[in-house]
Amino acid sequence: MKVVKPKKLNNNDLIGVLSPSSLPSDLSRINKGIEYLEKCGFRVKVGKNVGKFRGYLAGTDEERLSDIHDMFSDKEVKAVFAIRGGYGSGRLLEKLNYNLIKKNPKIFVGYSDITALQNAIFSKTGLITFAGPMVAVDFGGDKINEFAEANFWEMLTNNRKVGKLLNPNSEKLFVLNKGRGEGKLLGGNLAVLASLFGSTYVPSFKNSILFIEEIGESPYRVDRMLNQLRIAGVFKNLQGVLLGRFVDCYETDTEKKSLTLNEVIADYFDDLKIPVMYNFIHGHVPDTLTVPIGANTKINASRGFVEITENVLS
Repeated sequence: MKVVKPKKLNNNDLIGVLSPSSLPSDLSRINKGIEYLEKCGFRVKVGKNVGKFRGYLAGTDEERLSDIHDMFSDKEVKAVFAIRGGYGSGRLLEKLNYNLIKKNPKIFVGYSDITALQNAIFSKTGLITFAGPMVAVDFGGDKINEFAEANFWEMLTNNRKVGKLLNPNSEKLFVLNKGRGEGKLLGGNLAVLASLFGSTYVPSFKNSILFIEEIGESPYRVDRMLNQLRIAGVFKNLQGVLLGRFVDCYETDTEKKSLTLNEVIADYFDDLKIPVMYNFIHGHVPDTLTVPIGANTKINASRGFVEITENVLS
């Protein structure tokens, strides 16, 4: 499939803001995030259904779909930013208008539950999207992480080759398996990614670099999700693996017997004959790296670096 690259963001461009999954309990964070984007020199269009609730969802499936389609239809909107993750984007995949998105490629940003949309969009259209900061979660608080902010805007406002993805504070990538590999960078949140298998919304992982992150899952749950990827054949065709942050992924019941997270990871990756590195600072952490999903990437575990070998914006 031909990879499609959206256009870079320029000053005074219009950014669409919507919530394909859930909304924050504190709606003031949305306004703070919008104010932040405006202070950065952008105009903002808010989805007409933003602010609606249906249980844990940010409105009905039809309302959330309508906002996505509206943003991609609007020729003036140059980028679409998710307000937050939560749950619900996977419910939209069957009714999403992929032809509309393919004909109107633009920057699309989010992470966590947004993983479902990003992988489906790449599978159906080849559009590079971005796993990165969200409006209410990362830009709607009193303090914005300086590293995440700088990395985010550097990624979205330049059409030159990206180059190496460097951790904050020069933190090293740690090596599980040495070696080198090259391929499309695919993945996201592990739980959401695993939920897509068995559907037509999973991109081919053949000759790709898998990146995964997680939050709040006990080791046996991580084990189950990694096993799902393994028995689906994902690991057989990979060129490399990047393990992001696994936040609070431990057994909270001290009386319960459990493997550690590190033991689970070792069980699945130690014997792979491909490079595997961890401590890739991406996921549910303040100083997260913005990751271009679908971009050609080199991973060199022998020398400890990750490099995006192309421009990801036109």
